[in-house]
Amino acid sequence: MLENFCNSTFWNSSLLDNPEADLPLCFEQTVLVWIPLGFLWLLAPWQLLHVYRSRAKRSSITKLYLAKQVLVGFLLILAAIELALVLTEDSGQAAVPAVRYTNPSLYLGTWLLVLLIQHSRRWCVQKDSWFLSLFWILSILCGTFQFQTLIRMLLKGNGSSLAYSCLFFIGYAFQILILVLSAFSEKDGSADNPSLTASFLSKITFSWYDSIVLKGYKQPLTIEDVWDVDEQSKTKTLVSKFETHMARELPKARRAYQRRRQKAQRDSETRLHGLSKNQSQSQDVLVLEEAKKKKQKSGTTEDFPKSWLVKTLFKTFYLIILKSFLLKLVHDLLMFLNPQLLKLLISFASDPDSYVWTGYLFSVLLFAVALVQSFCLQSYFQLCFTLGVNVRTTIMASVYRKALSLSNCARKQYTVGETVNLMSVDAQKLMDVTSFIHLLWSNGLQIVLALYFLWIELGPSVLAGVGVMLLLIPLNGIIATKNKTIQAKNMKKKDRRLKIMNEILNGIKILKYFAWEPSFKNQVHDIRKKELKNLLTFGQMQSVIMFLLYITPVLVSVVTFSVYVLVDSNNVLDAKKAFTSITLFNILRFPLSMLPMLISSMLQASVSKERLEKYLGGDDLDTSAIQRDCNFDKVVQFSNASFTWDHDTEATIRDVNLDIMPGQLVAVVGTVGSGKSSLMSAMLGEMENVHGHITIKGTVAYVPQQSWIQNGTIKDNILFGSELDEKRYQQVLEACALLQDLEVLPGRDLAEIGEKGINLSGGQKQRISLARATYQNSDIYILDDPLSAVDAHVGKHIFDKVLGPNGLLKGKTRLLVTHSIHFLPQVDEIVVLDGGTVSEKGPYHALLAKKGLFAKNLKTFIKQAGPEGEATVNEDSDEEDDYGLMTSVEETPEDVASLTMKRENSLRRTLSRRSRSNSRHLKPLKNSLRAQNVNILKEEEELVKGQKLIKKEFIQTGKVKFSIYLKYLRAVGWCSIFFIILAYVISFVALVGSNLWLSAWTHDSQIFNSTNYPASQRDMRVGVYGALGLVQGIFVLIANLWSVYGFAHASNTLHKQLLNNILRAPMSFFDTTPIGRIVNRFAGDISTVDDTLPTSLRSWILCFLGISSTLFMICLATPVFIIIIIPLSIIYVSVQMFYVATSRQLRRLDSVTRSPLYSFFSETVSGLSVIRAFQHQQRFLKHSELLIDTNQKCVYSWIISNRWLAVRLELVGNLIVFFSSLMMVIYRNTLHGDTVGFVLSNALNIMQTLNWLVRMMSEIETNIVAVERINEYIKVENEAPWVTDKRPPAGWPSKGEIQFNNYEVRYRPELDLVLKGITCDIRSQEKVGVVGRTGAGKSSLTNCLFRILEAAGGQIIIDGVDISSIGLHDLREKLTIIPQDPILFSGTLRMNLDPFNNYSDEEVWKALELVHLKSFVANLQLGLSHELTEAGDNLSIGQRQLLCLARALLRKSKILVMDEATAAVDLETDHLIQITIQTEFAHCTTITIAHRLHTIMDSDK
Repeated sequence: MLENFCNSTFWNSSLLDNPEADLPLCFEQTVLVWIPLGFLWLLAPWQLLHVYRSRAKRSSITKLYLAKQVLVGFLLILAAIELALVLTEDSGQAAVPAVRYTNPSLYLGTWLLVLLIQHSRRWCVQKDSWFLSLFWILSILCGTFQFQTLIRMLLKGNGSSLAYSCLFFIGYAFQILILVLSAFSEKDGSADNPSLTASFLSKITFSWYDSIVLKGYKQPLTIEDVWDVDEQSKTKTLVSKFETHMARELPKARRAYQRRRQKAQRDSETRLHGLSKNQSQSQDVLVLEEAKKKKQKSGTTEDFPKSWLVKTLFKTFYLIILKSFLLKLVHDLLMFLNPQLLKLLISFASDPDSYVWTGYLFSVLLFAVALVQSFCLQSYFQLCFTLGVNVRTTIMASVYRKALSLSNCARKQYTVGETVNLMSVDAQKLMDVTSFIHLLWSNGLQIVLALYFLWIELGPSVLAGVGVMLLLIPLNGIIATKNKTIQAKNMKKKDRRLKIMNEILNGIKILKYFAWEPSFKNQVHDIRKKELKNLLTFGQMQSVIMFLLYITPVLVSVVTFSVYVLVDSNNVLDAKKAFTSITLFNILRFPLSMLPMLISSMLQASVSKERLEKYLGGDDLDTSAIQRDCNFDKVVQFSNASFTWDHDTEATIRDVNLDIMPGQLVAVVGTVGSGKSSLMSAMLGEMENVHGHITIKGTVAYVPQQSWIQNGTIKDNILFGSELDEKRYQQVLEACALLQDLEVLPGRDLAEIGEKGINLSGGQKQRISLARATYQNSDIYILDDPLSAVDAHVGKHIFDKVLGPNGLLKGKTRLLVTHSIHFLPQVDEIVVLDGGTVSEKGPYHALLAKKGLFAKNLKTFIKQAGPEGEATVNEDSDEEDDYGLMTSVEETPEDVASLTMKRENSLRRTLSRRSRSNSRHLKPLKNSLRAQNVNILKEEEELVKGQKLIKKEFIQTGKVKFSIYLKYLRAVGWCSIFFIILAYVISFVALVGSNLWLSAWTHDSQIFNSTNYPASQRDMRVGVYGALGLVQGIFVLIANLWSVYGFAHASNTLHKQLLNNILRAPMSFFDTTPIGRIVNRFAGDISTVDDTLPTSLRSWILCFLGISSTLFMICLATPVFIIIIIPLSIIYVSVQMFYVATSRQLRRLDSVTRSPLYSFFSETVSGLSVIRAFQHQQRFLKHSELLIDTNQKCVYSWIISNRWLAVRLELVGNLIVFFSSLMMVIYRNTLHGDTVGFVLSNALNIMQTLNWLVRMMSEIETNIVAVERINEYIKVENEAPWVTDKRPPAGWPSKGEIQFNNYEVRYRPELDLVLKGITCDIRSQEKVGVVGRTGAGKSSLTNCLFRILEAAGGQIIIDGVDISSIGLHDLREKLTIIPQDPILFSGTLRMNLDPFNNYSDEEVWKALELVHLKSFVANLQLGLSHELTEAGDNLSIGQRQLLCLARALLRKSKILVMDEATAAVDLETDHLIQITIQTEFAHCTTITIAHRLHTIMDSDK
């Protein structure tokens, strides 16, 4: 039929059977024309429908668009001309074949359709349609045949269809032009990310990314250079999708969990029931049963809603998963074409009679298949890694979201460190596994197909090889599971090490004061030792796995070939069989090597999955007991309310009934541990409800007892996300007594505050915290002891200006927890708490008259303070100068509280001068602050010296210095390195040998035929081949094992140096460096040096040697190939240079954008109660999303850079294969089939290795950055040595005399002096009180004694020894301090009191008795071994303060410094403490820094 249609032959196979083959013209004009057209017409409707549905704003017309439309217009005209020509011809005599009508008509319709499609793309963001590009490529490829046929006809002088041929040639040229044009991307004004507008060709080759690579090569990239991710990948979009699915899946999992619990309960009940029948059992059985129950209890607590996370993630991301599935499938199928083409090429080389064109055809096909394969693989990888990043983002954001709403009970199970770990480590583990998720099915598919093709080649002998593989799989499995347990152990060790590190860094000041660094250093070292031991075992296991991987393909091919040759004497191994099989075995090698890795990462991810399910499925905060009612007459009402911190313990707040009316100022008082803070927390909904409820009307502001300050400026902390109202802001600053501090701070209210408010005194933190609450115009103010850390007169000022009847908050409802008795007469109502219940309530005078608990406590205090105390305390005279410290000091008798030393530079004059000048400055300061806000823009340009506290994290740029590599290699040890490399080289020599041997073996098939093949020859071939394979494996094993030891030694050395140095860093380093950043060195960077860096170094050596050996073998066969290697190497190296620069910087940006994320997260977790009280969860969520997106765009960009590289490198690999196959065709007369097979099977193998080499190169560069960052902190300058040659005399200080000689000090070199020329003498056993308003330098004085701050001038002499001349530990061990913040560490109570075990238990108990904690500790289940949680959170602040006092009592040193030690305890305990101090420290020289005057009443000066 088609013959009539064209009027000529449609198909004639004889045309192909000659040296100059060609296709019949009819076939070219029908089938080859209709293929592309059919493709277009089939897909066009879908395409147009898609455009119609997802249309956006129409974009303007561009030159590119016009050029394309014009060219298609020309094609339309050409088709019309052709049709016209045919019609004119038809009027003549000869019958024109039908094909001449149909083709131009088809083309007319097609070009119109193309015009329509191109026009419709104006409404899309991506202007270029992928299927039009494919259509042009198809059309050009199919046209090629007709093109060459027409040229041949014209050359033969057949000019009958000259006009037709010319039209075809012109049209063909236009099509090529259009394809070239569609490679360019049209920019769209609305999209800043070029990946959205990139054309199809630009997308599959990742050329749209060129601009960033170029930029990154010229100069280091910054965050601004990196494009934002598109809307679909933004955190907000992802999380909202995830949460919709989670809302469906989680309840199902919860129901299943409930069913499991009920079943477990029923089971245990039936078992007990069975036992009770048999009453005669002995006591032991019962005891056993109890133990079992206990065990069960601890077991069941581990149960939680399971297996919902994976389903939810799958439903969220199923589209990406589907797309990548299809791409992977195409790639896997194409992979098996290579060995078949190789087989054809070998038979072409072995057969001298075959036509040359078949050789060229196979070469081109080999190249084309490889090219398509590359594009599929890279697009697949990009989708998978994008999926990975999206999963990580989703998990991180969900964990953050959950943290904001997690119930306290669930939160107690996690320290801040562990929660951050969920966000960093576990999210990363899931990301790693989702990137490889398709390998689960793809590995199976590849193995099955490879075996099928091998069976065709070698028949049943394959089973021998497969048997070997199968034997090795369970072995791998056993090792992998063993590895998993080691990994889990190591995670626990790492968690513990980081927990201790976190605490060390949080309490570094205490460690320095008490000279406890060695004890904690040893704790960390012990854990690290165990960690490294595990690491070694892990490494050895990995080496065995590597050995098995390496030996598998060798063993398999040896066994298979041997069996094949030995089974049947007719089987002779020829080149075709051997090299096709080897290529197939190489394909097999990948899925088999991936399996163990896949299994281990799946196992790791399953651990992470469970941890995340437990966390994300945890109970939310249940605030149902807190009812909000706008139409309620009372502001707060407790109705028979009982609350507890944990359902397993008894209620902390018991049956409270309490009404609070609008506008009241209510004071809550009670002894330490009577539940004052808990009452406040219950109102905020932070506690678990037992029964009853609380009704609240209006919004709440909260000031916690331990102030929570964010890392940011003071202004940010006070505004806390609200709009700036200048007038109110100034009022709040003045009322909270902050104006004066701002004057002292560099940069005033734009001074940056460190993490946790590290560079502010306790009082300043407290006042900023109060200012934050005051500024938020709320209805109810919950104030948990806001006056504890400020001195008396500042406290009075704050009470008058903020809290009191005439303060800023008058008319608001205020609940004030306080220990300051002198404000009580001014409050509306006093609530007295005792043991979690309200023991009495009423106004001050009513309670006094009642003579209850309150009156009793008050009496004790008044007795203790004496007449002067009362005079000071009930001081109600209105001072003119609220800020003058002097008024309050001068009114007390001179010898009691004045600090006068009869000297010229007395501290008092400095103070009084300062405070007077300050009161003069007050008005101007207010004005200057106003002016400053106007000039804020100018200000920001030139930061005041010292205003920036937190140094911006130093981002290394450019190449990693060679010295860093040397440092790492030195840590490994040169000797090790030499032997490791030697062993690797030997194994590769064996590899080349075995390849050459195989080539010689297959050459035998041409000399002998199956009948006369000598057995001895055969056995020798098999034996040597096997031996070479074994040598290969053994040397890889040796090299791997040796490297494990070398690398473990290196990471041990680096960690030791880092820890030693961080502990010796001066305090100023910790003030200016956020803790998160230091922890990052110990967490991320150390783990990189432990795990990632060694792996990349090993892989790099293997890849490098692999490529060298392959190229060496190709050049052996065809020396001409060297000419081709040179240009290809140049391309390769240049691509690598461009890439490495960009990739390295992107990785750095990734780690730098990650730190703030974790810092912000841990900050949020520690300030949760404040954030929830102010109801600012949404604002914090937004901020975290912003931080995650910033980090995400760096990671995303890094992934694209890898794909950009891979596409280019695979092209180089494909060209190597193409050129080597061309060489084989050109030099076919001089080569044998075995050489061809030998060269090509190696060339095919080179592709992955080339890619890996550059990847590993950049991995090493990236990971060595960890060494660079660790090194940066190894080089931090140290404080003075701990012990010097000059040791103080034994028993020093025996008297405890302290002299200050013209002493000056400053915090950091760029700041002003804090203490200006202090001179004074403190005699032995004197008790000295130090007063001064907050920020006057009181705490700095103690820091100087301990040499936390080194002198800027002058000296301090203790008992005749200048303290700057001896070692720090010699000094600090002899002094004792009771610090301002009671800092404790997690561990036993005993460890907190005596970390070096220097004292006996009796002494420890004695100390506890003296601080009135003995009964409390004795009642604990474990007594002295009671475990404290992180920072001692399971004790009240008062109890922590008492423990710190016990710590001091144990040291029995001659000099005691007390820094506001009793600020957080009630008066009764305070009284007891004072008595203890007076009796126990009578023999000491005591320096007390006080805020309450009565604490220093008994001082000598």
